[in-house]
Amino acid sequence: MRIIQPATPEEFRHYYDLRWRILCAPWEQPRGIERDPSDATSIHLMAIDDDGSILGCGRLHFNSATEAQIRYMAIETAHQHQGIGGRLLQALEQQAGQSGAIEVMLNARDTALAFYSKHGYLQEGPGHLLFDSIAHVKMRKQL
Repeated sequence: MRIIQPATPEEFRHYYDLRWRILCAPWEQPRGIERDPSDATSIHLMAIDDDGSILGCGRLHFNSATEAQIRYMAIETAHQHQGIGGRLLQALEQQAGQSGAIEVMLNARDTALAFYSKHGYLQEGPGHLLFDSIAHVKMRKQL
């Protein structure tokens, strides 16, 4: 497995497809909702296997000169709990630090709290409710 920045239209097609299938489709959300205007200025990473198949993805953008935010972390269902998410998270944090961030924040789904806690993120309080059903918790990590 290796982590790359998607660069070709085909890589981005697979990247956005995974985001939609894992993060939106189970809640019957339409295609397109997996994207937002900040995608154009964000850092996108994806984990791929030796054949080039996408295993996971995540996005990093900046809220200020020193605060980065991670969003849209998704791991292919068949490859969850194999360390891919941790490697992607570490790569996103490294990108954040190299770009001047001193902290990273995110909004974790309830189902991902243990994962982010294991990687050093601390809970700050309640976040938003996505699709009127998915509770999020604000978390932060100092780099």
